[in-house]
Amino acid sequence: MFLSKRKIRTFTLLFSILTFTTLLFSYTFRDPSLYGFFKSSFRNNRLCACHQQCMMKLEDNPWFTERFNQSIHPLMTSDNSVLSNETFRWWQGLQLETEPADFNEVKKELFRFIPSETLYMDASPKRCRTCAVVGNSGNLKGSRYGLRIDTNDFIIRMNQAPTRGFEEDVGWRTTHHVMYPESATDLDNTTTLVLVPFKTLDLQWLVSALSTGTITETYMPVKSRIKANKDKVLIYNPTFMKYIFDSWLEGHGRYPSTGFLSIMFAIHICDEVSVFGFGADQYGNWHHYWEENDLAGAHKDTQVHDGDYEYNVTCLLADKHKIHMFKSR
Repeated sequence: MFLSKRKIRTFTLLFSILTFTTLLFSYTFRDPSLYGFFKSSFRNNRLCACHQQCMMKLEDNPWFTERFNQSIHPLMTSDNSVLSNETFRWWQGLQLETEPADFNEVKKELFRFIPSETLYMDASPKRCRTCAVVGNSGNLKGSRYGLRIDTNDFIIRMNQAPTRGFEEDVGWRTTHHVMYPESATDLDNTTTLVLVPFKTLDLQWLVSALSTGTITETYMPVKSRIKANKDKVLIYNPTFMKYIFDSWLEGHGRYPSTGFLSIMFAIHICDEVSVFGFGADQYGNWHHYWEENDLAGAHKDTQVHDGDYEYNVTCLLADKHKIHMFKSR
């Protein structure tokens, strides 16, 4: 029985593929450099050098890609400090000032005092930057996450975040400390201060707190001076803050919390992000890990932030394998 021409062509094609594959593997085993060539060619299609996960993928989750915008830098510099009218009005309304200073003049003074560099825009297939964002939840008590936290390249903490006496659970290293004037704390000389400004006065306070100490009050009494390395000071970009509010929180709450802003900061500058110390403890209590009273207060219930919505978005990021979320043990 004769084979049809179509079957003959199919058989010939399969035989050719089989022959090519056999020859390829034969030469690969004889010359290991060929294996390295094909392996490196495959790896070059990845967007980072991390083994487990890259923040960005060539084919990514639609929910993530429609929100994620790499064109807006998380940090404000003298080059990107011009705010659109819409952003400026929104930002000025976050914490109202009776007589705010001229924003442009304040910026000039600020960047004469601290560095103005564009940092962390070095993403490449050769980079694997691992980051830990460490919240202040009581669910860190007894977690023994300290060593796991300290192995990361960047370790981002916020507001008070004491480590002394809590090293086993929260680690001892800090590379970036996120704060605003009303939550300010002293830092060592190696830690980068990331100021989240909610008003023009916050920028003025920063210069004052690292020099003259003349500003002692915003809407409440604040530290007139802080210990920090003025050459390691960064400013959270109000334009980036509004992008987070619009794209990720979809207008929930009045503005994002420092915890959520810290997670978003990490997502935009890191390749792998691990999140610790967010949410309630195993008993459903909301408190800080350094507080003796586990019923100290429901910190997610504020007039300003939508804690439930922020936590749900954070959990979604974990579900989409964009962050590793470590909960209480």
